[in-house]
Amino acid sequence: MFGKKRNQAKVNEPVDSKPQGNILGNQIETIRDPIGRVKASPNYRGGIALLAKKVQPLETDKTKYEEAEEICPSKAIKIIETDGKKPNQVTLDRGKCILCGRCQEAAPDLFKVDSLFMPSTKKRQDLVESFYSEPALIENKSYEKIGRELKDKVSKILGRSLAVRELDAGSCNGCEVEITALNNPVYDIERFGIHFVASPRHADVLLITGPASRNMEVALKRTYEATPDPKIVVAVGACGCSGGIFGDTYATTGGIDKVVPVDVYIPGCPPRPEAILYGLLLAVDRIRPEVKEQDSEVRKI
Repeated sequence: MFGKKRNQAKVNEPVDSKPQGNILGNQIETIRDPIGRVKASPNYRGGIALLAKKVQPLETDKTKYEEAEEICPSKAIKIIETDGKKPNQVTLDRGKCILCGRCQEAAPDLFKVDSLFMPSTKKRQDLVESFYSEPALIENKSYEKIGRELKDKVSKILGRSLAVRELDAGSCNGCEVEITALNNPVYDIERFGIHFVASPRHADVLLITGPASRNMEVALKRTYEATPDPKIVVAVGACGCSGGIFGDTYATTGGIDKVVPVDVYIPGCPPRPEAILYGLLLAVDRIRPEVKEQDSEVRKI
């Protein structure tokens, strides 16, 4: 009787012609690209960039630039002086930036925080931006498109699923929240042939967060050594890239690459699920093509 009333109520309910992806019992299936139509809020802090083309040499009003350097909590901004009198270059380390937005408030003509996520890099120095460096550009791809590209690459290189082991090396759990979101019904990363494993012995990729605290240093090294070759290490978040807000102190080592080699750096505090997926896309490029042949031989045995 209860079931009949429940079904009757659903029949009488108006049908939503524009489903929003709510799958909690309202008979609406998960849409193919759950975030294709859902853009980040304009006020969302996803990335930061230098507006070098719009700024004249730092001769007119350098006070606000020095203020931006002073108030940066993670020391991501540096003013480099060349002649001993006035600065002529500003560098921005996106690997250290925690996206607090203070620099934009102090010097809005030089710094811009927007909702697009910062692209991952294979080299730590590529995260440092200056007036004379080319700005990092990333195509505004949807989560679905990035996922399909990653699935195709994994299938071509490995011929099987990509196994990921996540390791917390002393983070605040902000990055863990975003990584966990990859497995929810909205992002559903397993549809792209990527799954998380419980042991590093089964992993192709180590996804590591946190500034590599002293208490986790030994555990991080042991996890790295337990992962079979060829292993890929991905540093997630500002803490993983450089130590972030924790920096390099008596309690931290100052980033994952101070303990184990890192192949891909994913900046952000924390990086969005799209940014993490994009980082995995770069990580797959690090796997040698002969891995597929080796894996095939193992399965034959």
